[in-house]
Amino acid sequence: MAGVKQDMPPPGGYAAVNWTRVPAKKFFTGYQMIAGYLGLFAFGFWLTHRMHKVFKNRKIEQRSSHNAIFPILLAERDREYLKQLSRNREEEARLMKDVPGWKVGQLYDLPIYERPNRGFTDPEICEFYAHADPKYLWQRMEYGMFK
Repeated sequence: MAGVKQDMPPPGGYAAVNWTRVPAKKFFTGYQMIAGYLGLFAFGFWLTHRMHKVFKNRKIEQRSSHNAIFPILLAERDREYLKQLSRNREEEARLMKDVPGWKVGQLYDLPIYERPNRGFTDPEICEFYAHADPKYLWQRMEYGMFK
């Protein structure tokens, strides 16, 4: 049988095993960490306060611009409303020109939209969109402006 050679330690033995505790390197002391935390907290508070003022100013600017342009938007809406009423009258006159005795804007010789005791009366929504593309009526109903 071949000779068996057993593993043995090297002559003089193995090197000593270092089993002592090696503490982690300290970058900051406790006071430095507390000071850093307070500094970051103060910076975050200042930044939040500054951004709050910026957003508040932006909101005021938006509200002011909306208030400035609102009368123009109302006037434009009213102008388009009256133009559509005029187009409705013109379309009614064109459609009923061959009917004898027909008067535009009247029903049984009574005015539809003008009443002596109440003044101008708004037409119903279906009458308003009678001569327009139906998609505009559906758009208005979908957007909830009809409510």
